[in-house]
Amino acid sequence: MPQQSALIIFIKNAVLGKVKTRIAQDLGDEKALKIYETLTEITRSITDQLTGEKVLFYSDFIDYNDAWDNTLYDKQLQVGNDLGERMLNAFTYTLSKENIKKASIIGSDCPDISLWHLTKSFYALDTHEIVIGPANDGGYYLLGMRKPYPAIFQNKSWSSNSVLKSTCEELLASRIPYYLLPYLTDTDTIHDFSPAFEQLLIQKGILTKNELSQ
Repeated sequence: MPQQSALIIFIKNAVLGKVKTRIAQDLGDEKALKIYETLTEITRSITDQLTGEKVLFYSDFIDYNDAWDNTLYDKQLQVGNDLGERMLNAFTYTLSKENIKKASIIGSDCPDISLWHLTKSFYALDTHEIVIGPANDGGYYLLGMRKPYPAIFQNKSWSSNSVLKSTCEELLASRIPYYLLPYLTDTDTIHDFSPAFEQLLIQKGILTKNELSQ
């Protein structure tokens, strides 16, 4: 990881019936939980490889006994009334750390994210105030910045297809230079599964080909 950079990761505590609820509508709570755990495993396998500051924010409680290494991650709790407020507070906390000049945030819903996307976001912040990893559903899978911009996190319909568009429009209107990474897909429904992710779920025994073809 480039110097003076920090990675923020948002995850949900893996509780039956509380994660991937739209996937659960088609496959049930147990399979939805296993799929979410698989997504977090993929995310962790990528972020474990990054050196430098990494801050892991949990949705409900801090778990010091899970698979995320306590020596690699600064574990914190998400604080705020909605996603925007929680992200703003996470950026404010992280960018207040000594020697941290830029930070990027990701969730655990994007199995196609790679070290390249993360590293590219940090380098892009050398020349841009904001970096956005646009998602195909109209949101974003990554957001990076050099200082907190409260307006970006306010008055948004989170989990809707308008988040990316409204964010970019605000940045253009404010003449804040931003950089777009390649589009990727967040995994929110069964229709978002890539062929590679489907194959992984089959290999792990979580789903069958018949379930995926329904």
